[in-house]
Amino acid sequence: MQKHNLPLAETLRPSNINDVIGQQHIIGDGQPLRVAIETKNLPSMILWGPPGVGKTTLAHVISESSNYEFLEVSAVLSGVKEIREAVEKAKMLLELQSKKTILFVDEVHRFNKSQQDAFLPHIESGLITFIGATTENPSFEVNKALLSRCQVFTLKSLTQEELGLVVSRVLKHYDHYKINDAAKKILLDYASGDARRLINIIEIIFQRLSSDNSDTINNEIVKKVITNKSRSFDKGGEQFYDQISALQKSVRGSNPDAAIFWLFKMIDGGADPLYLARRILRIAIEDIGLADLRAQTIALEAYQIYERLGFPEGELALNNAVIYLSMAPKSNSAYVAYNEVKSFVEDQRHYDVPLHLRNAPTQLMRELNYGKDYRYAHNEPHGYAAGEKYFPDEVEPVEFYKPTDRGLEKKISEKKDFLKKLDSANEESKDHD
Repeated sequence: MQKHNLPLAETLRPSNINDVIGQQHIIGDGQPLRVAIETKNLPSMILWGPPGVGKTTLAHVISESSNYEFLEVSAVLSGVKEIREAVEKAKMLLELQSKKTILFVDEVHRFNKSQQDAFLPHIESGLITFIGATTENPSFEVNKALLSRCQVFTLKSLTQEELGLVVSRVLKHYDHYKINDAAKKILLDYASGDARRLINIIEIIFQRLSSDNSDTINNEIVKKVITNKSRSFDKGGEQFYDQISALQKSVRGSNPDAAIFWLFKMIDGGADPLYLARRILRIAIEDIGLADLRAQTIALEAYQIYERLGFPEGELALNNAVIYLSMAPKSNSAYVAYNEVKSFVEDQRHYDVPLHLRNAPTQLMRELNYGKDYRYAHNEPHGYAAGEKYFPDEVEPVEFYKPTDRGLEKKISEKKDFLKKLDSANEESKDHD
């Protein structure tokens, strides 16, 4: 039965690697973390994965299997003082008992740079084996110095089959309760790969059954207990940005069905629709660009509609925008040109504006040849001053913008080709003079 006052998730936490559900890609036979545990050749490590997939459990299992002392520091509740106290305790254990220490840091990404740096000398000296747990991408949220001293293990959300094993383990522990298939499916869907979420909701259901003198988990009681039907969604973390990426790549790939699937999966999970509207606008600018100028307008209007009308009309506007963008001709030529010219300008020294391009509002400026020999394009054939130079005198002209042959850019490309011919004809006429 359940240990007194302990949450069910803590009561059922395995202490043996063979009892851990999921993560077989790192703890299965012959896999790297299992080998490290079995050989007691433990590296310092970062356990990276979404909530409820076993990061803390694995840290405990590693400690139990290696007979290391387990010290835990929470980045949410602790600071440098707690880190120093843990380090001092690790020194005492080593000196008095010859016992090594695992220092487990939950939510390590919440520590600032100086706090993360505090672990470095003790990892390097071998005083502690560091295990950090994070839901955030360690490439961005963990200092490079700390990251370079740790091996990163990526944990995955549990599959439906693995979540089913979690339910079986709970019911084995509480063998007087039963569950029907419909209720089980609702619970597994609700958990969305998060074992802790699953166990916690089952614990609440058990309390409800106990008060009702019932022993069967059915779909009716599950629906009553689950008041928040939204899926598990990490609004600021890795899962969030993965789904944003999936939305953009589906639009870029001209797949409207997948695009609106990811859009509404995020909305269903609690993402801010106005944030999504801003991202949709960026997709229009970045992936469609000048191939279809209406895409940018439609995306902007969808944002404004949601801002003014909210749910549900606003969601329909976002849906329409995503479908339109998916089916619009694609071009990133303007986006590529933007990045190339930014890089080009950053690497250049200062250049003066050529005299013929300078404005000359005063007599002094005209006497200094400001604006001299400037050719007014409107007075030239085709409204184009063929052969005119607009870059600084010391810079050879560079073609940053290369339009595609799709949508409106096909016409832009034809216009550029025509103007190039006028430039060539101008050069030829100079050669003949």
